[in-house]
Amino acid sequence: MPVKIRLQRHGKKGKPYYWIVAADARSKRDGKYLEKLGAYNPNTNPATIELNIDGAVQWLQNGAQPTDTAKAILSYKGALLKNHLAGGVRKGALTEEQAEAKFNAWLEEKASKVSAKANDVAKADADAKAKALEAEKAANEARIAAAAPVVEEEVAEEEAPAAEAEASKEEE
Repeated sequence: MPVKIRLQRHGKKGKPYYWIVAADARSKRDGKYLEKLGAYNPNTNPATIELNIDGAVQWLQNGAQPTDTAKAILSYKGALLKNHLAGGVRKGALTEEQAEAKFNAWLEEKASKVSAKANDVAKADADAKAKALEAEKAANEARIAAAAPVVEEEVAEEEAPAAEAEASKEEE
């Protein structure tokens, strides 16, 4: 039975949420699956990915073929690297400890990159909010400044007829 590691769509219209599953290649996209390996939420920034790396490696070693998107996700989370290192251990090129050390070093580096991106996104959001607040303050000040002369003119217009009435009374 040919097995694929692929995405199974969940969530509502316009807000997709995916499960990463190992399924028979002949089953429907959202149909029966053999094992759920994780979840992928593209609605967050950066995208949230939860993955059972050991389960994915086990399926890859048993011959499961990932789809293009699933392959990108497995690569991003390190499942393909761990599978590669496991192949090196089987062939005798590495020991189990060396493979585990390489994988952990890669995970730490990847975690630092992801946290740096999350910090950059948070900083950009804060800067955008600050700029929007400044623009709103400037617009409010401009609106107040534009309304102030109109009020002064109205007061002057009200005083002018009263002054004319007083002047005409004095003339009489």
